Amino acid sequence: MTAVGFIGAGNMGFAIIKGIVGSGLCGDVKAASSRTISLYAYDPNNEMIERLKQFGVEPCASEKELVQKCDYVFLAVKPQQLDSVLDKVGGDFTKDKIIISICAGITAEYLQSKTLENAKVVLVMPNTPLLLGEGASALARNANVADEEFEFVKNIFASCGKAEVVPQDKMKEIIAVNGSSPAFIYLFAKAFVDYAKSVDIDEETAKGLFSQSLVGSAKMITDSGYTIDELIKMVSSPGGTTLEGLKELYDGNLTETVNKACESCTRRAYELSK
Repeated sequence: MTAVGFIGAGNMGFAIIKGIVGSGLCGDVKAASSRTISLYAYDPNNEMIERLKQFGVEPCASEKELVQKCDYVFLAVKPQQLDSVLDKVGGDFTKDKIIISICAGITAEYLQSKTLENAKVVLVMPNTPLLLGEGASALARNANVADEEFEFVKNIFASCGKAEVVPQDKMKEIIAVNGSSPAFIYLFAKAFVDYAKSVDIDEETAKGLFSQSLVGSAKMITDSGYTIDELIKMVSSPGGTTLEGLKELYDGNLTETVNKACESCTRRAYELSK
């Protein structure tokens, strides 16, 4: 039995745990690595722990107890809270434990400086659609993590969505692409639904149609074999309605605005970097 623990049971920690349980990777069901998983969690907010009991997660009384019990330790706290956590448990990590950080901007080198010089570190940038088993997670590891250990962590995230490996030095840049982008997409969706309401179309009807358009468009990007530019052209009949709408988006510099949003995300990640 492999013990997997979460320091922090907020939205993202909860989403990952829910994804693990929903995928059948814990209890008596074996993961792709032929291991079985037992889950532990610690959070100072007891309400966060209480909602995990439905998933069979064993609560720990402290961060220290969790680190001592677990083989894989998820640091699922905000970057600003990380130092106080590591000040308590940094000395409890041993060379056989794997540290998994989902803290934006935090580097493997920093985690090693607060724990062990040869600590095994996996960096992950997940996103909240993990709650529905539709997450998109980017992963990187340092050289101390063995292939089999990294595959185990990757399988956890792949069990509740898509998991892709990126270079360590791009973990800040990737945040905008998958970590923050759901919020940008929700804002985009809100604009379409607000338009529908303004022309007296039922909100739920508009929400359902636009949401399915997002799902279908995403599948076209991943499965159709066409490039994104080709897909845009396929929808844009000469002299038609789509081209008129696209003209407004181009005139409004939509792509430039998105690029600025991504650059701002990345800049903040470097500000948080340790």
